[in-house]
Amino acid sequence: MTLKLEIEGVMLNVVSGYAPQVGCELEEKERFWSESDKVIESIPTGERVVMGADFNGHVGEGNTGDEEVMGKFGGKERNLEGQMVVDFAKRMDMGVVNTYFQKREEHRVTYKSGGRRTQVDYILCRRGNLKEISDCKVVVGESVARHHRMVVCRMTLMVCKKKRSKIEKKTKWWKLKKEECCEEFRQKLRQALGGQVVLPDDWETTAEVIRETGRKVLGVSSGRRKEDKETWWWNEEVQDSIQRKWLAKKKWDMDRTEENRQEYKELQRRVKREVSKAKQKAYDELYTRLDTREGEKDLYRLARQRDQDGKDVKQVRVIKDRDGRMLTSEDSVQRRWKEYIEELMNEENEREKKRVEGVNSVEQKVDKIRKDEVRKALKRMKSGKAVAPDDIPVEVWKCLGQAAEEFLTSLFNRVLESERMPEKWRSVLAPIFKNKCDVQSWDGQRELHCVFVDLEKAYDRVSREELWYCMRKSGVAEKYVRVVQDMYERSRTVVRCAVGQTEEFKVEVGLHQGSTLSPFLFAIVMDQLSEEVRQASPWTMKFADDIVICSESREQVEESLERWRFALERRGMKVSRSKTEYMCVNEREGSGTVGLQGEEVKKVQEFKCLGSTVQSNGECGKEVKKRVQAGWNGWRKVSGVL
Repeated sequence: MTLKLEIEGVMLNVVSGYAPQVGCELEEKERFWSESDKVIESIPTGERVVMGADFNGHVGEGNTGDEEVMGKFGGKERNLEGQMVVDFAKRMDMGVVNTYFQKREEHRVTYKSGGRRTQVDYILCRRGNLKEISDCKVVVGESVARHHRMVVCRMTLMVCKKKRSKIEKKTKWWKLKKEECCEEFRQKLRQALGGQVVLPDDWETTAEVIRETGRKVLGVSSGRRKEDKETWWWNEEVQDSIQRKWLAKKKWDMDRTEENRQEYKELQRRVKREVSKAKQKAYDELYTRLDTREGEKDLYRLARQRDQDGKDVKQVRVIKDRDGRMLTSEDSVQRRWKEYIEELMNEENEREKKRVEGVNSVEQKVDKIRKDEVRKALKRMKSGKAVAPDDIPVEVWKCLGQAAEEFLTSLFNRVLESERMPEKWRSVLAPIFKNKCDVQSWDGQRELHCVFVDLEKAYDRVSREELWYCMRKSGVAEKYVRVVQDMYERSRTVVRCAVGQTEEFKVEVGLHQGSTLSPFLFAIVMDQLSEEVRQASPWTMKFADDIVICSESREQVEESLERWRFALERRGMKVSRSKTEYMCVNEREGSGTVGLQGEEVKKVQEFKCLGSTVQSNGECGKEVKKRVQAGWNGWRKVSGVL
């Protein structure tokens, strides 16, 4: 077992092992050491390695002839297994740490059973890092297993602590939830526009005026990283008291008189009183608000935020390069993200380059966008969402009301008429972790064969030519086709990760990530590509790129899978051989397996489809247990907030 840790830019690999016992066959012992060699050799030489294991051997006292890998303070007489430890240390250029420190026998013995007292557990590290080891001993009285005792190694890593870069300063748009802030924002914006209520027609001018007004009225974040402090209950009285205490402390530091000391102590007591009153007031307001619908939403929002903060999704600051080596510097991490995403979004799968059949474009008049359509769209949009590259959230448009509706309606109609979108409307990618259709009820007396089809990089591999073809084939008006083509023309993006933002690069393949329009465009593509092979539900079920093919026989589902593969791959959508899985519901006898171009599709007993666990025995116990556990975890998080 190995554990890789990143500590201030230094990679530390902790390796745990358990060697075969003395009475085991020599072949088994040699296999253990061969596997151990592979593990250590796979770790780059520039990374720290600490290996702790029950090696079931005695390295012996003294180090004559083995001075480069061990000290003089081993135990017992060396046996064959102990010689294997020493030979391994020589091969891997490591040192047996236990033997370098002179300890009493009580602090060297790692195994006690009856009358037997011996040393069989060792810690090894690379010889070049031995200078970082300051101590290694057995902790008396602490048991790891029944007869084994804990071995502790003290290691001090010599690192240059990196200065953390400031995070991006952001406008405090969330303040627009308060009506007084919203009213002040509208007034200041009207002043910035020379007393006018109507926003300028030019998008760049309007956006800049809105951003500048937001910064002046609402303020911006400090740019410092958020500290783990409970300050949600702070108010102006607490802030003022703390400021006075700081000034009194500074005054006392400069002039150590009894009067200044008493003043500082008095302000300390006052701060404690103000904090206590502020907390009590905030909790009273919270409990009162919990009885309202808005309070319930706030509570679950806090619980969700607490859950997100407890995960490492936002803290991934190191990734691997092409060769599997861990990257730690911010520049190298950003370069690797740019390299990976740029390659991913500019490479097409193999496909038939030319279509035999043609398609007629639909030249029809397109109605203008109406103000009531914009109003309904704004009303449906949720507040509190992440801002786009223009740094203007939906709260701004809701705050501006009718003026925003008129401006957006005019802007969208100009885009539709000119078939050109503003250059500033470009995307920013943020990498996130991907989690892995509920099958309809089925007669328990019959078998149901299901294949869960997975597409490799589905959104990222859509050919632009196929997209235009499928849109026209679906009857989309040519003006809309040209508008979408303009959206994708000269597409460029950046990747925003935990260590910063990469340089800009072009995107020539695939659908826009995070775009509201992309799921609709992908559905059009999938509908057209699967038109000839798609069956009615429940024999074929589709949700975005999740496809479930069902049949009453294994042969039929295998034949359907091959038809789907051919229809998709000839147009550039590739079926994943490793992630596509087969399951037989209510299997009575060995139904065999399903093949895909000569490869066997993995057969499973359960499958997680669209968040629900489908079991091959037709039961739903695991799904019920999962939902009960999720409810319990949610209540624990809510309790933690309170």
